[in-house]
Amino acid sequence: MSNASDNQDLPVVVLSAGDVRGIGPEVLFKALARNQFRARLHPLVVGPAVALRMQAVELWPAGDCPEMVRTALDNIVDIAEGGDSELESGSMSGIRTSLAGDETLAGRWAGRAVELAVELIGRGAASALVTAPLDKHALNLAGYNYPGHTEMLAELSGGVDVSMMLAGGDLRVVPATTHVALARVPSLVDRELIVRQCRVIDRGLKSVFGITGPRIAVCGLNPHLGDGGVAGDEDQRITAPAVEDARAAGLDVAGPFPADTVFVRAARGEFDAVLAMYHDQAMVAIKMHAFGGGVNVTLGLPFVRTSPDHGTALDIAGRGIADESSMAHALELAVKSARLENKG
Repeated sequence: MSNASDNQDLPVVVLSAGDVRGIGPEVLFKALARNQFRARLHPLVVGPAVALRMQAVELWPAGDCPEMVRTALDNIVDIAEGGDSELESGSMSGIRTSLAGDETLAGRWAGRAVELAVELIGRGAASALVTAPLDKHALNLAGYNYPGHTEMLAELSGGVDVSMMLAGGDLRVVPATTHVALARVPSLVDRELIVRQCRVIDRGLKSVFGITGPRIAVCGLNPHLGDGGVAGDEDQRITAPAVEDARAAGLDVAGPFPADTVFVRAARGEFDAVLAMYHDQAMVAIKMHAFGGGVNVTLGLPFVRTSPDHGTALDIAGRGIADESSMAHALELAVKSARLENKG
């Protein structure tokens, strides 16, 4: 997919506003304001225009917002409807106050923004998607029955196989199972799932990160790989045979390795990514390694999608103190990956 703007060979990146009650719009604009993004992309921001414009006023009350922020404000794709106009209170704090009593509307806006962003990419209007955080409870109240962005984007893209990768510093991790209770994990992990995830990771490391011949490590499920069956036999019955299956399919996959060492080995450059077996096994590793600088990447989609590795942070919204570093890393990866895709 090739895109240009103002006769410049700039990737068009669509940014969904997420839940506007939170810090999403704040970190979105703060990231765009960084000098590193000047003349490097054309931003399309999808969300409720009234809230986004009020957010910019809150950050730059004198109207002296940076060039890339002005460009974003000039290219808002508004998803608010006529019935939402009562929230136009003249300030972002007023909008937050109104939405505090209407989580459903906040969730509806967030869901609409994602839907329209995917539609824009499908029409060829953009090369990549960066999503600001949404509130899963509000999203569900609005009728979007997904555990999060990853599952929603997979369905909007035709039910493709996806992997939720977290990348930060020298470490990339993927949980084989995501937002499920820990008690369910052993019943969900099987050879087919592990091989399928390895395939998605292999393709994603090539297409999103430009890595040739990616090396994938598989993490064991149990402590010390079960200690010969004393602490469980899943690694002997499932993960080890799955690694052999993946290798037989031509993938450079190694393991299974104990969780207490494999992430260190990957961070030192021995592997390009680690497939963990469950959510916290992966998340603790990446957040200890790159807290505040991690990026969520959905592998397997027909387009590049990144997101900051944090939530809505409703408790600090409106105070102007949100750190945009993770959003900036997400935007940087989206721009680089879009350029890589366009060259391909």
